[in-house]
Amino acid sequence: MRTSRAARAGQYAALLAYLAFLAFPFLWLISTAFKPARELGSLHPTWIPEDPTLANFRQAFDEQPLLQAALNSLVAALGAAVVAVLIATPTAYVMARQRSTLSRMATGWVVVSQAFPFVLVIIPLFLVLKNLRLINSVPGLIMVYVVWALPFALWMLVGYVRAVPVELEEAAAVDGAGRLRTLVSVTAPLLAPGIVATALFAFITAWNEFFFALVLLKTPQKQTLPVVLTHFIGAEGVADLGPLAAAAFLATLPSLVVFAIIQKRITGGTLAGAVKS
Repeated sequence: MRTSRAARAGQYAALLAYLAFLAFPFLWLISTAFKPARELGSLHPTWIPEDPTLANFRQAFDEQPLLQAALNSLVAALGAAVVAVLIATPTAYVMARQRSTLSRMATGWVVVSQAFPFVLVIIPLFLVLKNLRLINSVPGLIMVYVVWALPFALWMLVGYVRAVPVELEEAAAVDGAGRLRTLVSVTAPLLAPGIVATALFAFITAWNEFFFALVLLKTPQKQTLPVVLTHFIGAEGVADLGPLAAAAFLATLPSLVVFAIIQKRITGGTLAGAVKS
């Protein structure tokens, strides 16, 4: 009994340490965003600002077009999430249900493609978008985000499809439903938690992405939020720390809000699907 309690206490301690490790950068970011300039340069920094101020937020909005950049990021992230899910759902269904050599090769390629670095694919993607005249455009960036998110989206959804009992589809086929009708009416509702999780992954990945947006978008009015955040760093690498922290804090909020809203639905949908099956 004592060994069991000690092991459980060790697990909780490790979990708390891990949570503290994850929370430290975000909490320090919030603290920095509300500190005045004199506290930012202090040799003895404190967790809680002694004289909280909103000046950093006002300065951030005055110096950079954060609202336009946030709108560009939102359009790119939503577009990438929707398109990736629309392509990945039927493709994952075929890959999961057709156990052929081609399907196994496609699954292997999906896994291997995740190891490709950004630098390796940026030149081919740039040339393709140049031929399509989509350089320096948000639709072109959405295409890149879809291509980058699709392999992992397929990998996620294949697992969800395989978890759906085949007997449900066979019963629908006996009732006269075709493949498309079965996918839409039987399989897709049970895949709702997986589809939501995949869309959330694609959205957050596109919202936080920096490298592709930096290379493909040159016009300041079309740049996304991660690219605009770099404008708070001067030519000599000196950061305007207060406004940068304020803008970065605002940039993290959408991802947190989206996850907080959808997290309960993911859990609830998973439990509902388990009861139905």
